[in-house]
Amino acid sequence: MDIRELSERLAADAENVASYLLPRGKRIGNEWCVGSIDGEGGKSLKIHLSGAKAGVWADFATNDNGDLVELWKLVRKLTTVDAIKEIKSYLGISDDNFYQYKKKKYIRPKKFKCSKPHGNVLTYLTEKRKLTEENLEAYKIRASSDDKEIIFPYLREGELINVKRLKLERLKGKKIIVTEMNAEPCLFGWQAIDDNCSSVVICEGELDAPSLYQYGYPALSVPYGAGNHQWIDNDYSYLERFTDIYICFDSDESGKKALDELTTRLGKHRCLIVKLPCKDANECLQKDISKSEIDKAFDNAIPVSPAELKEVSEFYEEVVDRFSKTEEAREGAWLPFEKFKDKIRLSTSELSIWAGTNGVGKSQLLGQTTLGLIEQGEKVCIASLEIKPVSLLYRLVRQITTERNPSVEKIALSFGFLYKNLWLFDLVGTAKTDRLLDVFLYARRRYGIKHFIIDSLMKCGIAEDDYRGQKVFVEKLCDFKHAYDCHIHLVAHSRKKESSDKIVDKMDVKGTGAITDLADNVFSVWRNKKKERKMEDNKYDYTIKDKPDAVVYCDKQRNGEWEGGIPLWWDGDSFQFLEDRGDYPKNYLNNTDSENSLRKRNDY
Repeated sequence: MDIRELSERLAADAENVASYLLPRGKRIGNEWCVGSIDGEGGKSLKIHLSGAKAGVWADFATNDNGDLVELWKLVRKLTTVDAIKEIKSYLGISDDNFYQYKKKKYIRPKKFKCSKPHGNVLTYLTEKRKLTEENLEAYKIRASSDDKEIIFPYLREGELINVKRLKLERLKGKKIIVTEMNAEPCLFGWQAIDDNCSSVVICEGELDAPSLYQYGYPALSVPYGAGNHQWIDNDYSYLERFTDIYICFDSDESGKKALDELTTRLGKHRCLIVKLPCKDANECLQKDISKSEIDKAFDNAIPVSPAELKEVSEFYEEVVDRFSKTEEAREGAWLPFEKFKDKIRLSTSELSIWAGTNGVGKSQLLGQTTLGLIEQGEKVCIASLEIKPVSLLYRLVRQITTERNPSVEKIALSFGFLYKNLWLFDLVGTAKTDRLLDVFLYARRRYGIKHFIIDSLMKCGIAEDDYRGQKVFVEKLCDFKHAYDCHIHLVAHSRKKESSDKIVDKMDVKGTGAITDLADNVFSVWRNKKKERKMEDNKYDYTIKDKPDAVVYCDKQRNGEWEGGIPLWWDGDSFQFLEDRGDYPKNYLNNTDSENSLRKRNDY
């Protein structure tokens, strides 16, 4: 939650916040009145308590004014970062509230000898790059003891987080850059950013940051180029205090491609795109571009917020491209079955419903789908509201290793397979829908997660007969997947038929018809219980064995043309569904069919 959203939360409860911060004040009409930020009696400082200006305050004795976040800082005498932490505690907001396997451990750089720029390094930076010594010192840029390297210290809250070295010498015209091993990726330049800054620029190079600073704009640089977003995980909370974030990337193709993912995770509502007169900020400095021209570029910065009304011509290239693509070439992840591969894709901005009666294997199928997504490099967050994380991970480890009792070593390797690609919402029971989506939003922005699984609708705090509540919830999911360009998987239970042998479809989903109407995809899972009963009586009837154990049906595919079903066979050891009775389960640790599953199907 960024500083603007915190301000809105405080304004919604302005009277309680005002009395908490300034208890000696009193309400007069629609205002909380007090002598000053020191809290003595009087009427010089007034806070609006409701209406369009709720939370806005002004001290008419000093001409100070602002919102409740600013008032909190002044009254409590805190920095912006500390004020945000205290406000979150007051509001009961916790960012890290969902399960993660373990936090990555980074290595801090060892101490080394360096000095302020001098000799060749100083000449290069001041004469060629045209940076002033004052700005070099603001960013603590240093020179190696042999005067052959520029040293960029990545400092945050006074601690050395990372170090990058740029050699003055070029190798066949290319830069030689040395970075620390296993250091924490973070933004460069925190040491130059004043605590009272409400806006900041994020640029693409360590020399661009002081160049923008020289033009009068506080700036930070990404550590490893525009397309690498690892730093967001680590600096996300430090960026919360900024109401405006200007993105000033190079005008090349890689810079353009990085913008959408970056602004989605930082919050499109506060991001603005700056187009400079030259390729980057330091080139502007070298070419003597005036401050007025740079100011003009910032004044004309383009908000990321999309314009809803567009001319049809803007979609021409996309429509031509869509006609040129086969179903197999569609964008999106595959389901983990070859028979589905050229028929269905799990694209972003989609909602998939996974339906079926109790006990048919919906969760196991989604677990297998999760592993398939991770194998394709996708990040997944599971809100399994019916079973605890330990039980869910127990199932996933069996599916990864294909074994009932894998060794501790294989369990560790399984966690390695999941690490950095799977997060769990750690709550069993009924989840408040708004809190669930708050956590999903945090996960999307901070970690870049694109697939969210909710298992199941009946655990989201909505009664089975509350059709309006169900519709509102699914509409919220649709708004979320469109706004944040992700895929949501929602498990929904089907009504029981007169016989378990009857196949269910999208018309059998419990609750309002809006659940499947609003969905992009609807998958129904059917389990062959008739076969199971017959197998108990005659285990050697191969005509029965050839019948599938389950069938997965695609009952709806809004962005595709195929609907139908594929038969599956269940493997009890691995908790996997197989496409043919004679198939081996897939061992995800070596990306092959399980080496220790030399058996053919013999359980059903």
